[in-house]
Amino acid sequence: MIQIPITFIPPLAFFNLGPWEIALIVFLALLFFGGKRLPSLAKDLGSGIKEFRKSLMGSPEDEVTNALPKNEPVVEKEAPKSRKKKA
Repeated sequence: MIQIPITFIPPLAFFNLGPWEIALIVFLALLFFGGKRLPSLAKDLGSGIKEFRKSLMGSPEDEVTNALPKNEPVVEKEAPKSRKKKA
């Protein structure tokens, strides 16, 4: 089994961060926010990202509403009444 040393992990391409920079950021976050508050901050951040993506994509109800023609009113049809046979 080949072991890769931690120094050979490629940096994150988007931010150009290596493992030491990531460790420093995690340490500073723990220092500023504390261990108890950090999970709630991560949860709030995740729910905010989820709501943002949801607003970008739109809800399926909006698609159905937009698919209806705007000039014609929506008419609901009544179900046919069943006739009972007299015995």
